[in-house]
Parts: sequence; C-alpha cells; structure tokens
Amino acid sequence: TFRTACAEECIKKIHEELPNMLLGAGTVLTVDQADRAMAAGASFIVAPGFDPEVCKHVIDKGGIMMPGTATSGEMQQAMNMGCEVVKFFPAEANGGVDKLKNIGAALKTCKWMCTGGVNAKNVNNYLGYNQIIAVGGTWMCKSDKIKAGAWDEITAMSKEAVNVMLGLELGHIGINCADEAEAAKTAETIGSLLSMAVKPGNSSIFVGKKEFEIMKKPGRGTHGHIAILTNNVDRAIYHLSQRGVKFDMDSKNVKDGKTIAIYFADEVAGFAIHLVQK
Repeated sequence: TFRTACAEECIKKIHEELPNMLLGAGTVLTVDQADRAMAAGASFIVAPGFDPEVCKHVIDKGGIMMPGTATSGEMQQAMNMGCEVVKFFPAEANGGVDKLKNIGAALKTCKWMCTGGVNAKNVNNYLGYNQIIAVGGTWMCKSDKIKAGAWDEITAMSKEAVNVMLGLELGHIGINCADEAEAAKTAETIGSLLSMAVKPGNSSIFVGKKEFEIMKKPGRGTHGHIAILTNNVDRAIYHLSQRGVKFDMDSKNVKDGKTIAIYFADEVAGFAIHLVQK
C-alpha cells in the first residue's frame, strides 16, 4: 500500500517476479499515486475513501477502481461512476456483513471487498455472502513479522487463512455395491455396528447423518467415492489446482452460476473424490 514510501518499487518488483499475480495497490490517495501504481504493474487500485477525482481518473484510463465506502450513498455514487466493486472500510466498525446484507437488498449489483476488523474467526461470515467477492486483513501478515523477516511464519499464517476460507472437511464416504441387495446388506451392517440410522434412497442408501452413502450399483470410482465439503467450490478448485490437483471439468455441476460439485480427474486408492458445496 502507499502507506509506505516504497510501495511503487514493491509493486514493480512483485509484478516482474510474479507477472500472473492479480496485484493491487492500496491506500491510493491521489491521481499521481494511481498513475505510478498502474505504471508499476498494479491491476487494480484501492483507496481508503471515496474521491470522485481519483475514481474517474482510474476508470478513464481503463483501470479497476475500488474506492473505500462506508455508506449506501457513497456506494451508489461509486457505482454510478462505473465502479463494479467497492471497498467496505472499516468493515467491522461500520456494521459488518449484516449491514451489507441490508444494503445489498437494495444495491443488488454492488460487490464489496471488505477490510478492517476481518480475521480468521469472522472471515467466512463475510465470504459466505455472495455480494462480497474478497476480504483483506493484517492477521495474515503482521508488521512485526515483516520487520523480523519471519517469512516462514508469514507463509504459514497465509496458508492458514486460505485453509480457513476453504473449510475443507470430510462430507461422506460412498461405497460401491454390485446391486441393491448387496447395498442393503452393507448399509445394515454399517448401521448396526455404529448404531446409525439407515435411510434408503432411489440410487443409494445413506447411513447415519449421511456419513456413508452405499451405492445400489457401481458408481464412480473403483471402490466408491469420497465427498469433501468446502465453503466455496470455485475457490477450492483454484487453490487445489495450485497444489497439483487436476479436475474433471466435464463433471462440474453448476447451479445459478455457482459451481456446487466437481470430481478430481484421478482416483485415490480406488476412490473417486469430489468437492461439494456446503
């Protein structure tokens, strides 16, 4: 951010080293700072407040502007100038996600990036609202850690933030059976052993609170499938792809423009794995 005198230099170096990174410049207060940030490689400009002159300048130059806003009036003015996303700052002090849900009922096309009071404990309260596209917070990169050069700790905190955001957890285990009779027997066995309820369905039988899905005929996967729940399938696809996971894009299930399920391309120990929206 332009809170520091070396912001322009940092943006330039990051852009040179990581040209594919979506890189933004923060605390941009003037037209001159905006020009320097964009020339250095910033893909979008963020300001702590709403300055019509800076907004118009960035938009006229073809840049992406996210001005800081706290009221519906400021948000509406920014939208009318051509801003598709605005910053909500300071978020917690201004009413948090509950306030945005009330405003969003009227400003249905407005999108927000929230900063100020966002942390690991409340990040998913924000990201769970579909009009909030991003959040930011210093908990991922503490100033004392930067001064100490504790890059491993900063990396660990950033990874933790991503993991909290994704919220990956086991949903259920699917077991393939040859036919309905085998499925019924398998379900009854598991249910009896674990004192879980057995709930027959059209193509499968669930055991417990859907911890187990017993397939009435061979389904996907040599032995069955494993469902991994996540807070956001699209974000999980991106981050897991960075970790080397390949996805079967033909298996993607989209509802109302949002991905709700997708399978990994490869099996693991004979099980197909799919991500499922919580």
